[in-house]
Amino acid sequence: MTARRVPRSGGAVPRLVVAAPASGSGKTTVATGLIAALRARGLTVSPHKVGPDYIDPGYHALAAGRPGRNLDPWLVGEERIAPLFLHGAAGCDVAVVEGVMGLFDGRGDSGFASTAHVARLLAAPVVLVVDAARQSRSVAALVHGFASFEPDVRVGGVVLNRVGSDRHEELCRGALEAAGVPVLGAIRRDDGIVTPSRHLGLIPAAERGTEAVRAVERLGELIGRSCDLDALVRLAATAPPPPGRPWDPAAHVEPVQGGPVVAMAGGKAFTFSYAEHAELLRAAGADVAVFDPLRDEALPDGAAALVIGGGFPEAHAAELAANAAMRAAVARFGGPIAAECAGLLYLCEELDGRRMCGRVPGRARMTAKLTLGYRDAVAVAESPLTRPGERFRGHEFHRTALTTVAGPLFRWADGAETETETGSETTGSPRRTCTCTGPGIRRRLSGWCRPPDRPRP
Repeated sequence: MTARRVPRSGGAVPRLVVAAPASGSGKTTVATGLIAALRARGLTVSPHKVGPDYIDPGYHALAAGRPGRNLDPWLVGEERIAPLFLHGAAGCDVAVVEGVMGLFDGRGDSGFASTAHVARLLAAPVVLVVDAARQSRSVAALVHGFASFEPDVRVGGVVLNRVGSDRHEELCRGALEAAGVPVLGAIRRDDGIVTPSRHLGLIPAAERGTEAVRAVERLGELIGRSCDLDALVRLAATAPPPPGRPWDPAAHVEPVQGGPVVAMAGGKAFTFSYAEHAELLRAAGADVAVFDPLRDEALPDGAAALVIGGGFPEAHAAELAANAAMRAAVARFGGPIAAECAGLLYLCEELDGRRMCGRVPGRARMTAKLTLGYRDAVAVAESPLTRPGERFRGHEFHRTALTTVAGPLFRWADGAETETETGSETTGSPRRTCTCTGPGIRRRLSGWCRPPDRPRP
């Protein structure tokens, strides 16, 4: 199989949605391994993830050699899903979209933002990953239910996971073939295929280094020998052209002169970022320079603004605290700062008793309580990116508690208020949003990149 031989339906990007009946069935194993296996055959693969999760796209990016991208109807609006997909998949031979939770699980009881919802918006066939452990013929009844639950969601085949033996595989295949559902792969139980987990999910690929690279290679080898790659690509090629035109970041920002430098935090402590954020900044004319708060002692030369996104700073709190030079540089910085989730914790005075930047007056600590869910918000104060009364959407996923005397920036639908430093250039939030959504935040990216007036005293 080569890139030139991938069939297409009317010039459309061949694509598959990898889904499952429930979380823990093996979606990430199959999706990441499929991306790696197809790439090993010479195909250019576009990786995508349904929902707001940052961690799976990190493994997808390792497997594909290009950015993993999110498709979340709640955060960006369903009208942007196909355009964002087309933008990310431009020039690719095939796209693999990993689902979230169970196929029909969305926000509340509506199914909105579910994997099935995204599959419909993309007109993409679904490959259902089924954990076959402790069942045989019953797997066909399960798959029949999923294939018939919403007729406009096309289940094109099944990959069986955790198959115990040749006889077990034979029984499952026979039942599914009798039900008219193709079996596109059967993966044996393999305790050696393990992705280390942390309190919020998988450990980010960027934190595992060469170990992550080897893990992705093993997943590619596993899927390559366990699945019918030719059949999967043929199924992907049955997808018709999706509606709409590719999203273009240049159409959503006003250009700024002078090529201002926007410093964006990276490294092992700050691995969470949507690719479109940097693309919007570059489209506005900014020079996006990545810095590592763990290792670097100074901000990038000429930085006009800072972006500090999410990650696991609590796992690196001692190292962040030890880098006093970088903490001082952030504290003195005189330009605008946008921080969310982990970035807000880094700006606080302390995290779990360790010194942080002190830019936001407050202390943060890790707790046992998981806070999770989509959120609606209204801006209640002005900042470089917000105006009072504007509406935003976000996602919250953390185990932190924050005590601060700073003023609120957002008021969320649950009644909570998000902290920021009142009257400053700092925008901070424990929720994450996507800058490719609201027109106001997109327009202000240009002005937000202006050079700082002076360092803080």
